[in-house]
Amino acid sequence: MATVTGPASETTEAGAGGDFTLVPGRRQPLADQLYGQILEQIVSGRLRAGERLPSEQRISAMFGVSRPIVRAALMRLGADGLVQARQGAGTFVLHRPSDRLTDLADAGHVSGFLRCIEVRLPLESAAARLAAQRCGPAELRQLEAAQAACRREALEQGGMGQESDLRFHAAVAAAAANEMFADLLQHIHAQLAGFMRVSLSLTRLGSRERALAVVEEHGYVLDAISTGDGDAAETAMRFHIGQARRRMIDRDRDP
Repeated sequence: MATVTGPASETTEAGAGGDFTLVPGRRQPLADQLYGQILEQIVSGRLRAGERLPSEQRISAMFGVSRPIVRAALMRLGADGLVQARQGAGTFVLHRPSDRLTDLADAGHVSGFLRCIEVRLPLESAAARLAAQRCGPAELRQLEAAQAACRREALEQGGMGQESDLRFHAAVAAAAANEMFADLLQHIHAQLAGFMRVSLSLTRLGSRERALAVVEEHGYVLDAISTGDGDAAETAMRFHIGQARRRMIDRDRDP
């Protein structure tokens, strides 16, 4: 039983007690299936923060797949901030999402939601910068109305709804005065809406401060656009999307 030093002091390899199990299914690519099953075990607490996952070789044998498939699943879990590979020591659980995550979304879909973030970061950050440079009075009124609806829902209902959140982000894209931003957001609408639904549901289950933090992040974007500060608008949007990702993957992230 190995022990390492790191963010979570003493850690041991998962599965030492025999409760780590992997069973391949049929409907999804094998790497996605493996991602989902490891995620479920992190969410459930069978894999704890700081705990070392079994070796690639052992996971490969347990799941009945090649090591490149195991590596692909672990790389995606790492990119999503859920695990961390430490050279010479193995792969360790970095964050544990809320135990409600897999009640709100199929574990196999969570990776797709988080991949959506990788697209949103450059896309919406660029849109926010251009919106600050090009936003006219009509577009600014749309943004202000969308933000007002988000704030009202957060105060009255404990969190904004998916439609209000989508409306704000669509208003930013429209204010960029380039229809391709709106078209690209529409193209990823299903994943974007799914991410927002889960993320905002988790926010509603958290503290009032957590719900208001989301609205405040929108406010940073709006303020920067309204003053024509492209750098600040881009930074504020990057911060907001990054925080949304953190709120999904880390149960201790409050706000």
